Amino acid sequence: MRHVISVLVENKFGVLARIAGLFSGRGFNIDTLNVGPTHVEGRSRITVTLNGDEKALDQCIKQLDKLIDVIEVRNFVGEEGVGRELILVKVRADSKTRPEITQICDVFRGKIIDVAPASLIIEVTGNENKIRAFLCLIEPFGVSEVARTGTVSLRRGMLDD
Repeated sequence: MRHVISVLVENKFGVLARIAGLFSGRGFNIDTLNVGPTHVEGRSRITVTLNGDEKALDQCIKQLDKLIDVIEVRNFVGEEGVGRELILVKVRADSKTRPEITQICDVFRGKIIDVAPASLIIEVTGNENKIRAFLCLIEPFGVSEVARTGTVSLRRGMLDD
């Protein structure tokens, strides 16, 4: 089962290594990992996506919550969280294929952020399904490079105090 775990932490040396080590020590393979500062000075949010057994993950989350520099751990289930990913794709493009590639970008609300004589770099944001669908349509043109951020996620609903 796919899980998105959001961990609010103190931004200190070694915190990420301890958190990643806890997942790997329990046999979880991390699919995506995203870390960035929050609006609060000295705090970061770590978002991890992984597949695995729910029972083992619950135990892992309890251990995460006990780590000194961990402030809060959330496991987003179903539609509880809102998640997005950013992808940059360099695709082969010439004067004949550019209009079709541009049309695909428009459908996915993508942006062409770099134009070269034989290629385009496209930026697309969205959930995992949107990103996958975009890649399937753009792949036949010849993808030469891809960079993905991994999922970032926040809980839906009311503000937390």
